Amino acid sequence: MALSDIAEGLATTQQQEDRGVAVVDRTDRSLSSVVEPFAEELPCDAEAAADLVSAYTSGASVGDASLEAGVPPVTASKALYLLGFEGLNPLPPVAREVCRDWLAADLSRTDALALSGASEAEFALAAYIETHEPIEGAGEQIRDALSTSADAMVEKRDALSDTMTAARDLQ
Repeated sequence: MALSDIAEGLATTQQQEDRGVAVVDRTDRSLSSVVEPFAEELPCDAEAAADLVSAYTSGASVGDASLEAGVPPVTASKALYLLGFEGLNPLPPVAREVCRDWLAADLSRTDALALSGASEAEFALAAYIETHEPIEGAGEQIRDALSTSADAMVEKRDALSDTMTAARDLQ
């Protein structure tokens, strides 16, 4: 195999793809202030939504997060979904198809509910998720607010600074 065989099919371009400027906002904003611009579209107030996000991202279940925020679990699921969290649809994929068929008026609600095997509340939440889109930009802003602003390497260096100084003195 010659070098020309290896390079066959390779192409170069004259232009570089412009990806824009990367922006990182490392200001310490509270979750309430991040959620506030989206509060009008949420089923609960911004403070409760911030409490939900905080508890949910800390590892609490939707039910536990809803207790902490003081809202019903279905409201918590809707708010988290609208804020860009995934995996909140209570139905498996086949049952989601049944829900979509009901929404398209291909099935009666009674038949769809029976075929899905879901409870009334689960079916209602699935229908809500199927008929609503997450709020544009909310998920990204929440991820930015939740991301750590510290650099792990700098933190480690600072934590070990006493030992590094002592090691340099020994040389």
